Amino acid sequence: MGKVFRQSSRESKILSRIESNREYQRRQAQQQIPHCLDALANALSQKLVENHLVETTSKNSLEEEFRAVLDKLSRADDFDIDYQISPVRRLVPNPNVISLYLTAWVVEKLLNHKDVVDIFGDDLDIYTCIQQQVARFLP
Repeated sequence: MGKVFRQSSRESKILSRIESNREYQRRQAQQQIPHCLDALANALSQKLVENHLVETTSKNSLEEEFRAVLDKLSRADDFDIDYQISPVRRLVPNPNVISLYLTAWVVEKLLNHKDVVDIFGDDLDIYTCIQQQVARFLP
């Protein structure tokens, strides 16, 4: 017979604290986006082009698209964010939600942009590149 797992109140309190801490960090990161919007958009577009993950005819157009999506992300509610990241949610253990959102956006929406020729690499490569830049601007 299998063991019956009964969650003690101590364990539930610990799990609740962990979940509350994650939500707090997510909101804090989301609130910090407007403070570094231009620099982050520039860094993201530059690194994706430099690492040959995105081929584009206009880096400035790519930067404008990142600026627009970051602005949208800074005002998005939890449902919109969860909906956008659902295809890549299990990409890495303990992911950064901002990086996941941007990765999903690059893979799904940026591909259809008029100035984007092609997107190379797999989702993990794109996530890693984005996460490096996000970590620089949103600790």
